[in-house]
Amino acid sequence: MLVVLLALVFSAVELLPGDAAAASAERGESAADLAERRHLLGLDRPVWERFTDWMTALPTGDLGNSARGQKVTELLADPLPNTLVLAVSAFVITVVLSLLLGCWAAARPGRPTDRTITHATTAAFAVPEFVVSAVLLLLLSLWTGWLPAVTVTGGDGRPASWTMLIMPVLALVIPQTGWNTRVVRGALADQAAAPHVEAAHLDGLPLHRILMNHQLPGAVPAIATGIATSTGLLFGGAVVVETLFNYPGIGTVLAGAVAARDTPLIAGVVICAGAVVSLVLLAADLVRHATLGVRG
Repeated sequence: MLVVLLALVFSAVELLPGDAAAASAERGESAADLAERRHLLGLDRPVWERFTDWMTALPTGDLGNSARGQKVTELLADPLPNTLVLAVSAFVITVVLSLLLGCWAAARPGRPTDRTITHATTAAFAVPEFVVSAVLLLLLSLWTGWLPAVTVTGGDGRPASWTMLIMPVLALVIPQTGWNTRVVRGALADQAAAPHVEAAHLDGLPLHRILMNHQLPGAVPAIATGIATSTGLLFGGAVVVETLFNYPGIGTVLAGAVAARDTPLIAGVVICAGAVVSLVLLAADLVRHATLGVRG
């Protein structure tokens, strides 16, 4: 899957107008100068050949050199941990909130609480991250002054204060919680029709015990899969959020790399994000397998 994704990245950058040599050209450079730079960057070679060379070096941890001659691994050494802190924080909060809200709604099917949570989470998921970010900036920064509007980086390349993480994390959590709450609610609703759940109702067990002991264990495989598949959306939203809040993560690096048509740097960002998403999907498959094995 990652190989196909990377092949698409190389092809997509190749189809964009211009190239890395033209993007980094200075005023007054001649056509001969551009041709020489293209040769130095290997842009005069077929795209499939450059892709093969890049993939061949990948198992050794070599992500190639950027269009400006820097090692891609060095360029990602500081931004990647920052993005992981942002994404992991948002992911953990999203999982906790989604489970709480989904279980709360499922415990009161058809009641006002269930309808309110359903409508609110649908609206939250429908709002893009950049709109959520703009609203948070207005409410928590410009109008109230409670939080800084942009991220200031310290000498170590990290945000200077933990408070600078609050709005970027919230901008990711709100839409993701909207989606994953509906996943949890739907999975629990499917389990509500299972024979053993109906038998538990007939036995007169309390609703909270039925939910926790009978519905939720059976819904875990669907919940784990649904949450894991939304990880890609989380990383996609992080690119937008990091740019808006000037957060020093790979989103900012990716935006600059696309503008510079820097294929090795773009591929480096994609392989890092793709590897994390693949690990989350693998973890979800393992949870699903273990849960179904226990039930079996």
